[in-house]
Amino acid sequence: MSPSRAPPPKTVKPEESNPRGVPKAVFLEDVTEYIGGPEGDAELALKTLQDTLAKYKFMEQSSLQRRAGLEEKVPELERTIEMVDLLIRKKEQSEPFETTFELADTLYAKGEVEEVEEVYIWLGASTMLSYPLPEAHALLTSKLSSARTSLSTVKEDLAFLRDQITVTEVNVARVYNWDVARRRERRLRGEEEGAKTGKGAGAPRDDDDEDEEDDLD
Repeated sequence: MSPSRAPPPKTVKPEESNPRGVPKAVFLEDVTEYIGGPEGDAELALKTLQDTLAKYKFMEQSSLQRRAGLEEKVPELERTIEMVDLLIRKKEQSEPFETTFELADTLYAKGEVEEVEEVYIWLGASTMLSYPLPEAHALLTSKLSSARTSLSTVKEDLAFLRDQITVTEVNVARVYNWDVARRRERRLRGEEEGAKTGKGAGAPRDDDDEDEEDDLD
């Protein structure tokens, strides 16, 4: 029956996380203590750290994609609100205005718009609903506020994730270098022990050589 393998060392601090629950990475103060002593399993520690690093990078990529989507959505909502504001002003002034309609790709036509009572808003999933101008303005303003808050949150998460990725990469490098140094030390120790053993075994041969030299004399 083979001995049970030690559990992998701790790489994150679940009790210390950001508001979205992303745990903070553990910084290795002492590599020897972290892997369980001079004879600890450096390979297991490296694998655990690399798994943690991969998770952090996956979360970073997801956050980057979300940030890109929000950075497109916020200006789009701002332009839409500006258009609704314009429609509301023109309605209050009972003033028609000229605009450009898209008939097809690269094909547009000018037309005059009179008083507008409602607009159609895409809600997603191929769904569009009509809203009176005041309700449309309130809905779009609410969506813009949520999008800005989400964008700010994603940026905070990205900054936090970059810090944890840096800490984990440093930890990986320190454990790797520690293991290289330990292997080198073991090799040198083995060479020294081999040299001592060889010297001890060669001593009798030195005596024989001296006897041979005496015989030659």
